[in-house]
Amino acid sequence: MNIQAMIDQVKRHPEAEKIGMILCHNGVVRATARDGRAVSGLRIAVDHEKLREVVAEKKKTPGIVEILVEIVEGKDLAVGDDVMGLVVAGDIRETVIAVLRDTLETIKTVVTQKRQYFVE
Repeated sequence: MNIQAMIDQVKRHPEAEKIGMILCHNGVVRATARDGRAVSGLRIAVDHEKLREVVAEKKKTPGIVEILVEIVEGKDLAVGDDVMGLVVAGDIRETVIAVLRDTLETIKTVVTQKRQYFVE
């Protein structure tokens, strides 16, 4: 996953002149679960059809120019590894921040399933 490459791709978008903000999320594997247990790693599964639907729907938001998502799936990830890159580009910060937040939450709740590995 290369966030800078994703940003560069957005900047080459045919409507790049409309972009006033590019906001990025780089999710990484953290050492503790939300419940406080120690984590040694995780594995992600992605529903690609749902991901396409979510991105297509969020791109319809007025002011949004592009949304790119890359998720590392199908392999065991260790603490500190990149899990997901999300880049949202649009006209003004209020729009871009809201769409990034909504897209991220939808991906995490509807599109992906994670299996955490806990330290014994």
